[in-house]
Amino acid sequence: MTLSAINISERDHQIAKLSAIAIALSLIEFFLPSPIPGVKPGIANIIILYTIFKFDLNMGIWVSLIRVFVASIIVGSFLSPTFFLSLSGSLCSLLFLYFFKNLNRQYYSLISFSLIASLAHILGQFVVVRIWIIPHNGVFYLLPIFLISAFIFGLVNALITNKLLQLNTKK
Repeated sequence: MTLSAINISERDHQIAKLSAIAIALSLIEFFLPSPIPGVKPGIANIIILYTIFKFDLNMGIWVSLIRVFVASIIVGSFLSPTFFLSLSGSLCSLLFLYFFKNLNRQYYSLISFSLIASLAHILGQFVVVRIWIIPHNGVFYLLPIFLISAFIFGLVNALITNKLLQLNTKK
């Protein structure tokens, strides 16, 4: 039996580096206390947005999914409800981003892209919560709090991502 060489491209290296940063940010966020249970700023999403705008959506999908799986394994939440909430939010936001990314660039900006992603993330999580965790319509009373938080953090994350992209173009 012969060993075959695995060809690792520069793109693979970029995905690995960006995933590592996103995972580190997820871990930092995991250990930060939240004044409102369940509300997190989603700082790892800064790296996902950065990846999508600097490279492409496919690379952003890889970074996002690697982050969800690896961070959940590290914190011990793999295959737990927390993992499925994170995964459903990520998949829902990536699905929305896929459709919006295919629009003409004049119809969206980094800020609108981030807001769409953060709001879709919350909606994806609420669908899973409603169907699986709390099968009662009363869960939707929490939706305004989470949507407002998603809007605020989506805006802040977009502004930070924009600054990172500007700094990167100056190099």
